[in-house]
Amino acid sequence: MTKPAPKMILFVCSGNLCRSFMAEQAFRKLARQAGLSGPEAASAGLLDLGGAEADPQAAAALREKGMEAGRHRSRALTADMVERADWVLVMEEAQRDEVLRRHPGSAGKVRLLKSFSAQGGGGADPDIRDPYGKTPYHYRTCFAEIYFSLEGLLRCI
Repeated sequence: MTKPAPKMILFVCSGNLCRSFMAEQAFRKLARQAGLSGPEAASAGLLDLGGAEADPQAAAALREKGMEAGRHRSRALTADMVERADWVLVMEEAQRDEVLRRHPGSAGKVRLLKSFSAQGGGGADPDIRDPYGKTPYHYRTCFAEIYFSLEGLLRCI
């Protein structure tokens, strides 16, 4: 028996300024292009940054690829968000462990985003590294890893 397609996917990273924000926005565009009307996508961070604006370089990386950056504000992960989500997709193993520590009942829905990668299942490094404060190259590399992972994710839905 196969699992039903998710209705809500929650992307999680550290601060919700770069990776989870980029994943949410890219997922929305790729899902529309694939003709999917669902699932919904949202994002959050493990840290509470008080509604900080998206990292300008992350927004620029999205715009470079013709994707909407919007007026994103960071959100801290809550128990309600985890409860509502069918899948909670994190960027790093340490984040997976922290989500499971905070929300032990969520074990069946928390996965590494890169585990879906269309590039051979994620390769040697299971993490999508944080580009925050680094060069535009790091943001583009991060975006590429997210994009390939989302392509694989969409094949699973």
